[in-house]
Amino acid sequence: MCLAVPGRIESIREDQGTRMGKVNFGGVVRDVCLAYVPEALVGDYTIVHVGFALSRIDEALALETLRTFAEMGILEEGLAEIRGEAPGDEPAVCPLPPAEAPRR
Repeated sequence: MCLAVPGRIESIREDQGTRMGKVNFGGVVRDVCLAYVPEALVGDYTIVHVGFALSRIDEALALETLRTFAEMGILEEGLAEIRGEAPGDEPAVCPLPPAEAPRR
């Protein structure tokens, strides 16, 4: 399963013309591309999927989402994906959908 996980922006920088940031996901800090959220500031929460911040969200929603993920038992899986680990035998990246069989 591939999750979009909320995290808090700790720092922002320009990296070869691309807006990047350090984002904290409950103690796991990763570099994230912030190009899609140019309005985001240090301290803001953002939803991140495969290394890209997709949107800003408020702190209450971010914490509620993390709490819900934990209650559902999927938070550790999402954090493992962020760390680049694969829980069990599952791949650490989102699998591509199977290709459709050619029609005759």
